[in-house]
Amino acid sequence: MRFWIAGLLFLASTAHAGAIDSLRAFVRETQSARAQFSQVVLDRAGQPRQQAAGVMVFARPGRFRWTYDKPYEQVIVGDGAKLWVYDKDLEQVTVKPLGEALGSSPAALLAGDNEIEKFFTLREAGSRDGLAWLEAVPKSRDTAFEQIRMGFAGNGLRVMELKDSFGNRTVIRFEHLERNPRLDPQLFRFTPPKGVDVIGE
Repeated sequence: MRFWIAGLLFLASTAHAGAIDSLRAFVRETQSARAQFSQVVLDRAGQPRQQAAGVMVFARPGRFRWTYDKPYEQVIVGDGAKLWVYDKDLEQVTVKPLGEALGSSPAALLAGDNEIEKFFTLREAGSRDGLAWLEAVPKSRDTAFEQIRMGFAGNGLRVMELKDSFGNRTVIRFEHLERNPRLDPQLFRFTPPKGVDVIGE
């Protein structure tokens, strides 16, 4: 899998609330969202290794779709039961139970249920670059990410930073966020194109 979000996203906040309060408000008030995003993966030295951009939508619980348009096409869909990853260039689809993708993953912060603090230890992480930051550390060790940081400004999440066990850092920036839009249920359904290899099913 070339990119992973997780998949992820957007947190509503109140005027003077801390980042943890913003997360709780998001869980309580935001049932769906849509936004454009840009993503860069940095190595241990802070040098960019991969860059991508696209559109994200989610509808809690457990449904999301990340469409990568640049530099090549990839689609990640959570349909409530399964996780589908389609790489157009490789003509390959990977599928597995959605439960393996949620829990202590970034996707749980975005499209999961309202029991986020069951899976993550949360703490305020101060201010940087004009944003208020939250740090979320998975309670389970069976996850690809050691730490997730979220930066808030105004009424929503602006930046998400994911640190993996190899020291790489994925930075996702969100723009043009829509909260609670009406989303076509077809966005969260995926049928593998004819002729592609399907792995895992």
